[in-house]
Order: sequence, then C-alpha cells, then structure tokens
Amino acid sequence: MTRTIRLCAVLMYAVGTIFTTGASAQTPAPATPAAAEGRNAIESIRAEQNMGTVTIRVTLRRPLDGQLGTFSVSNPARVAIDFPATSNATGSGSKALNEGDVRSANLVQVADRTRLVLNLTRPLAVETKTEGRDVVINLTAATSKSPEATTTARFVEQKGGPDQHNINDIAFRRGKDGEARLVIDLSDSNTGIDIRQQGSNLVLEFLKTSVPDRLKRRLDVTDFGTPVTDVVTTQQGNAVRVVVTPKGLWEHSAYQSDNQFVLEVKSVQEDPRKLVQSSNKAVKYAGEKLSLNFQNIDVRSVLQVIADFTNFNIITSDTVSGSLTLRLKDVPWDQALEIILQAKGLDMRKNGNVIWIAPSDELATREKLELEAKSQIQDLEPLRTESFQVNYHKAKAIFDFLKQKDQTMLSKRGSVVVDERTNKLFVTDVGARLDDFRRLLTEIDVPVRQVLIEAQIVEASDAFARNIGMRLGVNMAGNAAGRYSLGGKLSNTGYQTGQISTVPNFGDSLSWDNQAPSLSSKNVGALSLVLWNSAATRFLNLEVSALETDGRGKVVSRPRVMTADQTEATIEQGTELPYRQSTSSGATSIAFRKAVLALKVKPQITPDGKVFMTLDVNKDTPNERLNNPDIGYAIDTKHVKTEVLVENGGTVVIGGIFQQDIRNNTAKVPLLGDIPVLGYLFKENERQDTKTELLVFITPRIVSDQTLVR
Repeated sequence: MTRTIRLCAVLMYAVGTIFTTGASAQTPAPATPAAAEGRNAIESIRAEQNMGTVTIRVTLRRPLDGQLGTFSVSNPARVAIDFPATSNATGSGSKALNEGDVRSANLVQVADRTRLVLNLTRPLAVETKTEGRDVVINLTAATSKSPEATTTARFVEQKGGPDQHNINDIAFRRGKDGEARLVIDLSDSNTGIDIRQQGSNLVLEFLKTSVPDRLKRRLDVTDFGTPVTDVVTTQQGNAVRVVVTPKGLWEHSAYQSDNQFVLEVKSVQEDPRKLVQSSNKAVKYAGEKLSLNFQNIDVRSVLQVIADFTNFNIITSDTVSGSLTLRLKDVPWDQALEIILQAKGLDMRKNGNVIWIAPSDELATREKLELEAKSQIQDLEPLRTESFQVNYHKAKAIFDFLKQKDQTMLSKRGSVVVDERTNKLFVTDVGARLDDFRRLLTEIDVPVRQVLIEAQIVEASDAFARNIGMRLGVNMAGNAAGRYSLGGKLSNTGYQTGQISTVPNFGDSLSWDNQAPSLSSKNVGALSLVLWNSAATRFLNLEVSALETDGRGKVVSRPRVMTADQTEATIEQGTELPYRQSTSSGATSIAFRKAVLALKVKPQITPDGKVFMTLDVNKDTPNERLNNPDIGYAIDTKHVKTEVLVENGGTVVIGGIFQQDIRNNTAKVPLLGDIPVLGYLFKENERQDTKTELLVFITPRIVSDQTLVR
C-alpha cells in the first residue's frame, strides 16, 4: 500500500503539527476573536448516520474560499482535511462523535490553516462537497477495489450450484513445519466463503451453509503445538461461522481443492529490532510507503512526521540536532527512518511500539552503564534458596551439569545441592537466576515419549527335487550246451558258465542297476516290467524308479520391544552353546556362545513426528556340533545392522537376502546312455531347485498415554 504525503501537509508537520489521536490530545489555544474577525472560521461540527453512511457537517462563518486538502492513513485509520485560510472558532480542539465507524474529531490550527482529523475504527472512503457555509463530508465503507479498506477475502460462489450447502466434516492437523491446517469438507465446490480478521481472531463464514450438530463445538487444539489454540464452529442463521483463535505473530493462507477447503496459519518469528514484521525473510523493509520532500528541515521535525505517519511513539534524545535535505518517493517508512538515522549518525532502540532515537555513541554508552549497573546489583543482591522437584529426569544428572566450570545457569555466587532420595535440587542464587533455572527446568523436565518397535523376520523357502533311475536285466537260456546272459556282474557270469555254484543276488544279474535315490527320507516309487518268450528261455527285466518332492515353508519371527526416546533397548531369545577355551597357561574353561533371536534398537523421535532408529537385528540358529570340542557348535547366522527413518506407524523393509540353488546331475552308461530314447534305459537324472529368501520388516509406533502391548 502506498501513501503519499503531499508537500503542503508535510510542511505543516515540519513547523510543528501534531497528529492527535483521541479526545485526550492536547488542545491548542483557540484563535483570539481579534484574529478571527478578518478570516473564515469553523463554528460547529455535527455528525449523523444514515444507511451505513456517516455524514460530518462542518459549518463555517462564511463559504469556503479555496480548495480542501484531503488525505487518509489506513493504520491507524484516519482522515485528515485541511481548511485553507480558516481558524478554529469552536472553542475546543476535540469533539467526540461516536457515529458508526467515526469515533472523534480533532482540530489543529497552524498559521492560517486548520486541519480536521477524523479518527476511525476502520478505513473508510471519503467524499467532500460544499453547500453554502457547510462543508459536507460523507464517509462510507470502502469498496473491494481498495485493498487497504477491507481485510475480507472471499471464495466467490459459482453460478449453477445448489441453493443450500453443507459441511460434512471439520478436521484439524499439524503441518510438517508446525503450521496449523484446518481442513473442511464441503458438500460441493460452489460454497461461498468469507475470510476476515476480526481483532486477534480469524473468522470464516460459509454462506447458505448448514452444519450437523456433531460439528457444532469448540476444538481445543493447544496440544498440537501450532499457532492456533482453539476453533469454534456455530450456526449463524443461514451461514456457518468458524472462529479460529491464533496466538503470537502469525500469517494465514487459504485455498480450495474441489470440495475441500484448507486454512493454514503459520507462526511469524518476531525480530525485536525490526520496525515492521514480515513473513518474507527476503524482504528487509515492509512498512507502508511514503514520499518526503524537504529542504533544510530540522531532523526532529522529520522524525515527528514519521511518528505521526505510523503507530509508533518516537522519543528523541536532547542531543539530536541539525537539519537535512531529502527527497524520497514511495519509500517504505522503516527504510526512510533508517536513511535519516544513518545520515545523521543516529541509532535507535525499539521496545514494543516505542522507538528511542539518540546518537550511536550515546546509546552504546548508556547500554554499557546499564549492564555494569546490573552486574553490580547482582553482586550485591541478597541470595535466595529454593527447592526444585525433578519429576522425569534424574536430579543427579542436572546437578552434575550445574557443577561444571563452564555452565552459565548460575551466577558466580550460586550453589546447588542434590538429594537423590527425593530427587530434588536445592539452588541458592539471586532471584533472576532462580527464575531462569525454573524456566529451564519447566522446558526439560517433561515426560519422555516412548516408542514401540516391532521387527518381523520372514524366512521363506521353496524346494523342488526330482530323481529318475533305471534297473535293467537280460537273461537267455540256451541249448544243452549252456546258458547265456547279457549284462550283470562277474559273479552272475561265473554262475551262468558253471564256474561257481553260488547263486548271485538279483542286483548282480542286472545289466544296469541304478535305482533313483530317496529324497528327504522318502522312498522312491518304482514300476517294473518283465518280458519273456513262450518257452521261458529268455527274460527281460526292466524297472523304472522315480521320486519328486516339492516343499514350501515360511518361518516368521516377531520380536518387539518398547523403550523411551533416545534410549537403547535389547530383547533376545535363544540358546547359549558351550565350548572349551584355553588360557595362555594351558588351563581350560567352559564358555558359551549365543545362538539367539535378538533385536537391539535406539529410537529418536523427530520434531515432525517421525522415528529415526539405529537397528541391530540378529537371528542365529545352531547347526551341528563339530568334532573339535574346543570349537563346539557351528552357528547359522542372519544379521542386519542399519539406521533408518520411518513414519510413525509405518513399515519399512530394512534388509533382505535371496538365494537360489539349481542343480542338474546325470549318471549314465557311456555310449549306451547317449542313444536317443533308448538311452534313458542306461542313465539316471537328478534335478534340484531350492530358493530361500529372508526379509526383515520394522514398524515403529509412538506410544501416547497408556498403551497396552498385545
């Protein structure tokens, strides 16, 4: 917003004009009758209100000669009107009006001009006209085209929507940067919404809208830690009003997406040395703009102009003197003040809405003397002793901190004593240091938040195996000269030729004996076939054996542990296996190694509600005992150690191992096993496909109040 102070008005300030702001302002001496007889004068001021317009009627001694000078200021809301060649004949410098948004009027007479200042409750549009001896001033509500005249923003209703709207739900959330987010679900996107600042509150009005009874309530949202303390929803006729109460310095923004309306309120950090607070850190100057054009004007007069333009009280030291010439156009007033101070070697100190201006050396000297005086007072101030009950910390830990040489909480005369039995601290120091320690203890002595961490270790296996084998035998009985056989071992051949009389085993008489082996202690299945001629003199024995296994398994382990924020916790279950160990002297002893399922974790809750964890997950299982007694058992181990950031209640996979073992083994008779089709009679096939997978899941949950672990 740009405000331009015209040269005529500025010159009046320069010669000592004082912008009075209320009925208690100093009243200048009215013009003497002798001086007033030769020029025009203001005789009376009347005010009336009609249809939202406040009319101020100023009656003069005779019709106005010349042009009125008018300008307005939005903060604080004022309208100033200059009457040329006119004196004040009302007998008073102020008049209470209290009509509509007009509170009072002040009259200030300087030389041959009189300025009428109207003090308003909010910015208004002004129109002036002359009717004979009367000057009529009409004050009306500013139109929406004037951004400084209203603080209302409206989401305009769309044409074609329903005549009545509804609010389905109202939710309050905390944003990731600590801002307050009020989310309102609407029945449709055509709802008209008015947003305005009313005092220290934000007021939302949903036009032609109704709200269910369950949402007509007050929400106390202080515990969310946002700039908003409560939200009140009420039905006001044909509209719904939502009043949001923020605290401190804040700014707001609003947007609508389809049927969802969102209001965000953010905190604004106050800079005590900054004259005008701004949410944009990149903007150094954020004051309203003004224009100044002076030549050889006294510095104190320029400072008075800026004081009247703003809502600050400026106190100027007696040592401020001199004059300057400057021409500034549309410059933020806080920048203009800084330019003036730099030009004259001055500095300022801000305390609330009061600015103290003096030479830089004078301010530095004064502050140095104040600090020295405070230090001397602290050395002479009587000591007090107070006891502090520590609830959630160990008093001994705080005591050890306060006993350090480089601590700054206690003065050089302060002392502290701890009672570990009652967990109390007894502090002796001056009152200011005791107050500081009390505030510190309030900040740190709070319940520690707790986290429930659950790990899920999933071991999945998928095994497939197939074995196929053959057994083949051929035997032929010939004529009386003898018997003939094909295949079989030497013992079978000797028996057939009569060289030995021992009857051979059946397996020794087979041409190919390679039965499929068993799998997982399961016997193979077999299919046999015997062929012979009609005289039973020639035999063919054939056996096909085969076995196929397909196994799937899953092992789930779920260790869980609850611990305080930033405190390490461990939980484990398993077996301790003994082994023998020797010392350098030759003596032996029995030691133990752990084969356990263990979860070791140290959580840290972040300010935005997430959980950062240092994790160590271990799953060991005993394998087999080794022949060497000094070594003991072999241990199969699965171990993952990492650091991870997870949302509250979220689940993340922190590790995984996948293994696959594929084997194809073939045993065959050379040459015969390579014959197409018939070669299967002379070979054995074994196929294995084993898959194993390990996954580790972690789920942290921040525990609030009393939570039962199931």
